[in-house]
Amino acid sequence: VQLVESGGGLVQSGGSLTLSCVASGFTFSGDPMSWFRQAPGKGRELVASITVAGSTTYYPDSVKGRFTISRDNAKSTVYLRMNNLKPDDTAVYLCNRGVGSPDWGQGTQVTVSS
Repeated sequence: VQLVESGGGLVQSGGSLTLSCVASGFTFSGDPMSWFRQAPGKGRELVASITVAGSTTYYPDSVKGRFTISRDNAKSTVYLRMNNLKPDDTAVYLCNRGVGSPDWGQGTQVTVSS
């Protein structure tokens, strides 16, 4: 299993970013996918998940209405569109096969300046 995230960077408060995670080594269309984030000194926090067909998504209140998860099964890719970013969104964002499985990407850094 390999998960490769990209798209992170430095953005001003109120800005937007789209993260991508390209998956390989398993049948992508057969697994739900999720995004987590980890800020310095904190544990990993689930920020979005999506079912295999993309018909159902989940977001915690902290990002609901600002983040959108989507997937393209033909490209074995899951995306995270992040709008109206806040400094509290600063973290390493990680892609996960399933929701909380042992399969993680290396992460991509998102830094939001105030």
